[in-house]
This record gives sequence, C-alpha cells and structure tokens, in this order.
Amino acid sequence: MERQRSFSFKSTSFFVFAFTVASSLIILVSLFTWVLRSNPSIHRDTHFQFNKPVFNLVQSLSSFSSNNSAESSKHSILKDTHFLKPENDSGSVKFPAFKQIQRLETKGEVLEDGDSETEPEEAPGAIELAEGDGVRANPVDKFELPSRKEVTSVDKFEASPSNGKTEEKVMNGCDLTKGKWVYDESYPLYTNGSCPLIDEGFNCDTNGRRDKNYMKWKWQPQDCDFPRFNAAKMLDLIRGKRLVFVGDSINRNQWESMLCMLMGAVKDPKKVYETHGRRITKEKGNYSFKFVDYKCTVEYYVSHFLVHESKARIGQKRRPTLRIDAIDHGSSRWKGADILVFNTAHWWSHYKTKAGINYYQEGNQILPKLDVSTAFRKALTTWAAWVDRHINPGRTRVFFRNSAPSHFRGGLWNSGGHCMEATWPLNDTSGMGYPEKNRIVEEVILQMKTPVTLLNVTGLSAYRIDGHPSIYGKKPGTRSSNVQDCSHWCLPGVPDTWNEILFFHLQSKQKSQYH
Repeated sequence: MERQRSFSFKSTSFFVFAFTVASSLIILVSLFTWVLRSNPSIHRDTHFQFNKPVFNLVQSLSSFSSNNSAESSKHSILKDTHFLKPENDSGSVKFPAFKQIQRLETKGEVLEDGDSETEPEEAPGAIELAEGDGVRANPVDKFELPSRKEVTSVDKFEASPSNGKTEEKVMNGCDLTKGKWVYDESYPLYTNGSCPLIDEGFNCDTNGRRDKNYMKWKWQPQDCDFPRFNAAKMLDLIRGKRLVFVGDSINRNQWESMLCMLMGAVKDPKKVYETHGRRITKEKGNYSFKFVDYKCTVEYYVSHFLVHESKARIGQKRRPTLRIDAIDHGSSRWKGADILVFNTAHWWSHYKTKAGINYYQEGNQILPKLDVSTAFRKALTTWAAWVDRHINPGRTRVFFRNSAPSHFRGGLWNSGGHCMEATWPLNDTSGMGYPEKNRIVEEVILQMKTPVTLLNVTGLSAYRIDGHPSIYGKKPGTRSSNVQDCSHWCLPGVPDTWNEILFFHLQSKQKSQYH
C-alpha cells in the first residue's frame, strides 16, 4: 500500500513538472515572436550593420567622384587653350558619375581614359577641334556672344585681381574681356595695299585669300563704348618716345599691326623708315622704325623666352639650354623705352621645353629634369626681377600680353591640322579653360614692385578661328595645304584689336593724369 502511494505521488509530480516546463516554453516562444513583430527595427539594424562596409564604400566613391569633379572644375588646366564641346545649354561640360570616378589626374591635368594631351611643337595653345565643330556661317551681320546670364568664355577669361600691383582690366567701369564681336563694314583700319610693311607670313590677302570677312570684325565690350583706334592720337601719345615690343613672333605680329595702324595718320610715307635699312622678314629679329614727324620709334626685339638661350656641354656635345636664371642678352636694347609690351608663350610648347630633360640651366648646373610650368615661373621671375631693377615706373609704362590661342582642326600643326575652311568666328568657346601660363604670369606680376598692365586677349581671340593665315602665310606656288599656320594672325586682323586695347589703356592713363 505504501509502495502504491509513493508511485502515485511521483507520477503526479512528474506530470506537473513537465506541464510547467512546456507552458514556460510556449510562453517564451510567444513572447519572443511578439517582440519580433512589434520591433521590426531589430531586423533592420542587423541588416544595416551587415551592409555598412558596402554602404561606406559606395558613399566614399560618390564623395570622391563629387570632390574630384569639383576640384578638377576649379583647378584643372587645359593646355593653353584646348576646347571641350559643351553638352548643355549653360555651356558647362558635364560627365556621367561613373565616368567621373574613372577620370585620371596626370601632372595636374584631368584627362578622360583614352585621351591624349599632345601639343604641336610650333603651335602652343593649340585648339584641336572635331571636324565640323564651331565653323558655321552666321547669316546675320551681327555676331553676338551668348547673353550675360549664360556661362560663356567671356565670363571665364578674367585676370586675377590687380591687388594694387597691376592695372585692373576694369577701367572706368569697362571690362574689356567681356563682350562680343560685331561685324563692322567700316573695318579694317588699313588695307594690305595701304601698308607696305606686312611681311609675307601675315599678308593673307596678297597671298591669295579671297574671303574678306575676317578683316571686318570689331570687338565690342559689353559695359562700355570701346573707342575706335585713332592713329593721329596714338602718334601724339608716343611723340618723342620709344614704343618697344619684346617677345616671340606673335608679338612681331602685333608690332607689324601697330606699324600699319599708325601709317594711316602719316602724310608722307617716306618719313617712316627702318633705322638700319632692314626689310621685315621672319629671319631677322630686331627692327626700329622711325616716324620722323613725331620723333618717335616703334621697335621690335625678338626674345622667345625673355631669358637667355644658351649652349652647354652635355656629354661629348654642346647642346642648346635655357638659362632660366638669366635675362635675355638683348635686354640692354629694352632699357630707356617709354612703353614696353612683353610676351612669351609660343615657344614654351616646343618638345624640348615641354620635356625639360637636360635643357634648363641655372648657373653652371644643367637640370636633369624640370617641369615646364616650374621652368616658366622661374623664367618669368627672372624677367620680373630685371624689370624691377632696370625700369623706372615714373618714365616707362610696362605691359604684358598674355597668350593668344591657336586653332587646329583634325590634327596638329605637323599632322594635318588645318583651319583654312573657317571663314567666320566660332559661335561658342564656353568649354575653354584658362591657360596655366596666364595664371603664372598674373601671379608673378602681383609680386612685382613695378606696375604692369596685363593685356588679357586670350578669351576674345579664342573666337577668331577665322583669323589665321592657314595656307595663305605663303605666296602661291610656295605653299602646301598639308602644313597650315593656325597660330599666327592675318593682317589686317585680330592683332589690330590687341592694339586698340593698348591704345585704350594709354589714352585712359593720360586722361587720368589730367584729373
């Protein structure tokens, strides 16, 4: 009887215990299920933590793409004046996001995959345009740039603020860099027949160019009336003075333009002569034309780099070098000038200067390798030091004209590049970058003690693809259509506008002295 009672008690206790455990499990499972359903964020948090590294990677890539795009837009330098075709109405160039991530940075220049950045030896600032780009006839008489609200190159091509060191390009409320080319039947200011001083390389009309429209464009700043060049007033401004141009063949281009513009006010052409009896050719580099009735001279001195072109022994041979720490040996001729107009740019795109291998020299040291931008800055600093030491700002006005772009279509100067078909200005240059050399020039000028006026002609000249000699830089029978000059400028033509800007500055300065 005792055994039976004991068994009954144990069986009952076991069933109670089992029931309690089962009930607890059911309650716990139900509770856990309820918690999961009422708090779905637990699942999301778990999922987010799992994917966070991937998310961070995507976020980093997106940030890199955005920052890289912004930085390249802000700091990228397209070699001198290399054009990109705009892809939207505002004129800005857009790249797909994935494409931005793939963009490569090479020596401070942003290139897309597969692009090459090769420039012609003899054509710095070359603009290589795709076939058919930008060469369109405009049926109206007035060739206008995009409206002010649009992003155009006239808004982008601005010199740095003068900071008291350079004369501001904005004078009397007039910003000369912003404006439009207006077709004007009263131009040109002279003709190839009226000026016998144009050398063969710039004498397009005499060499057989039949279209004349390239002579008839006038630059019109948007904020003021730009005075027409007055040869008599210009000769009065330089009466008894020396007007001196120093630089490469593009500066000779501007100098010849000035001679022709001044000849319009000369009553007796026989009273204008070259003091050494020289005829103007590209082979001889130094000229001085005397205007007898005005007791003034208009001079040109060749200096490709403004610093000394030398030779040094490298290995067993004497090779050309560039003394970036020494001024050009012809600088003694520049002294005593009343107006000096400098430039250098054209020759800095040659192979030797771009490669910089055993070419640049400081003292007796040949530098094994030097970046061309660094060399350009050093050379300009040498020039600036010479100006500060030898030029009296109380007597001499100093100008520096920045780079003028070349325009090549379908290749470079030595690979079939051409511009012969262009008979009207470009409709748009909004994808054009401001040349790095221009910025270096501005930065060096700002450090000078001597006031220097920057003639900023890059932007306005960029439209004038129609203004180059192309095949008409040589006489018929001596030229080849395979080699075209899309760097220099026909005369009459674009350099006349540069001289109108020079005249504007000189005239404005004279007026300010009487107020």
